[in-house]
Amino acid sequence: MNAGDRGADEFESHRARLVGLGYRMLGSRAEAEDLVQETYLRWRRTPRDDVREPGAWLRTTMTRLCIDELRARQAHPVEYVGPWLPEPWLSGAADDAESALELADDLSVAFLLLLERLAPEERAAFLLHDVFDAGYPDIAAALGRNEAAVRQIVSRARARVVEQRPRFRVSPAEAQSLAERFQLALRSRDDAELLTLLRPEAVLVSDGGGKVLAALRPIVGAEKICRFFMGVTRDQSADDFLLQSQWINGAPGFVVRERSGTPIATFAFEVQEGRIARIFAVRNPDKLRHLTVPVAAWAPPPQP
Repeated sequence: MNAGDRGADEFESHRARLVGLGYRMLGSRAEAEDLVQETYLRWRRTPRDDVREPGAWLRTTMTRLCIDELRARQAHPVEYVGPWLPEPWLSGAADDAESALELADDLSVAFLLLLERLAPEERAAFLLHDVFDAGYPDIAAALGRNEAAVRQIVSRARARVVEQRPRFRVSPAEAQSLAERFQLALRSRDDAELLTLLRPEAVLVSDGGGKVLAALRPIVGAEKICRFFMGVTRDQSADDFLLQSQWINGAPGFVVRERSGTPIATFAFEVQEGRIARIFAVRNPDKLRHLTVPVAAWAPPPQP
């Protein structure tokens, strides 16, 4: 095996974690994979003698590329139509309940929305330390800051995230059951059943990106959400679409597909005290392109 092959194999052993880092930084799997490819190209051009620890080198390169991308977004903001949600990350339910809960914490839509409120360096430092277990020296090197400054950045970011992060836990089995009951109620247009599944103050957030019809503001209240679903399904037959049960960002939900298999929406549920508290619906077709090939429902998940 030549040095090029060894270098490619070594990179591949880190690819999943790099994609996971990029996705959490950017909220887009497609953009994360683009930057992973750029990281690979830089890896190939760099002499191996210049790389002391491959994992740290790759993580540092990927982090810097993500920060550059976030800064470019800030410098050239694009007005987004309606609420913004991250690109759906599809996975399965972990066999071990505690692993499923940890995955939900790290990938949940609510968590990613909290990260959106952090500055690029804060987001990177917090993720590297609290999610990817990087040490302060490595983070300092990635950010070009001293360790004392990095400790302050991580502490400040953690305080902001922890302060607003949901403080509830629910078993994967319970959450999955609620999602399946919701799906059946939606198919049969049973508004009474839908109402029993929702908390009174439940919120529906719908991301159409201005590309397709979607609510331009969050819909608040169980009764309003029920009326919304009854309205959008009024002229639809249960046979018009395929509803595929699926774990989305570590939470139970489902993918809506046309009979051809084309994805047209994803729904992910946040559960509190036995009822659905928030529904995150992604309809923006640009965020659904990677779902063209159906993912097996409730399959064991890859750990990004």
